[in-house]
Amino acid sequence: MSIYTRYGDRGYTKLVGGGRAKKSAPRVQAYGSIDTLNAQLGLTVASLNEQENYLYAELVQLQQWIFDCGSDFATPDEKRPYKVEPQMIVWLEEKIDFYWSKSPTIDRFVLPAGTVSSVNLHLCRCFTREAERNAVSLLEYDEAVNEEALRFLNRLSDYFFVLARWVNSQAGQPEIFYENSISVFNRKKNKKELF
Repeated sequence: MSIYTRYGDRGYTKLVGGGRAKKSAPRVQAYGSIDTLNAQLGLTVASLNEQENYLYAELVQLQQWIFDCGSDFATPDEKRPYKVEPQMIVWLEEKIDFYWSKSPTIDRFVLPAGTVSSVNLHLCRCFTREAERNAVSLLEYDEAVNEEALRFLNRLSDYFFVLARWVNSQAGQPEIFYENSISVFNRKKNKKELF
């Protein structure tokens, strides 16, 4: 079997279920950006230092789920059952709550800085937000999507943010605050302004 098919030479790719789409189509953009995110998470896993190896299994599990998420976006009209399920979001929420509760209290934006692993996790957060924007654009074209996969991406960016902070905290690395930030994590006091 050859790795190349020549099918994409004219700018098309195959979707799950046998359909095809232009490589520039919103659906392809969505699952392509999820693939980019997964590669960044792979780099993050590969870059873990010896003291951070306890994160290996958790992050590899997330890579599996991120692949599932990309697969769901490559599947138009639910041509096969979707893979991202509500319990994945529950798992993320539990992790988010844990890491947030174990990190220093903040009331301002922080810069993506600190340890290499923390910065890599911030990059994962950024790639997740990009993937989410691309996924949401499918709704503007009335494309069928797995709503659980959209929720998964939304929680996933929060997960990477709190984990990046927690990794810095575990390493004794102080965070660098954005100097012009207002109080953002206590929104009851600052409903009128976000920056």
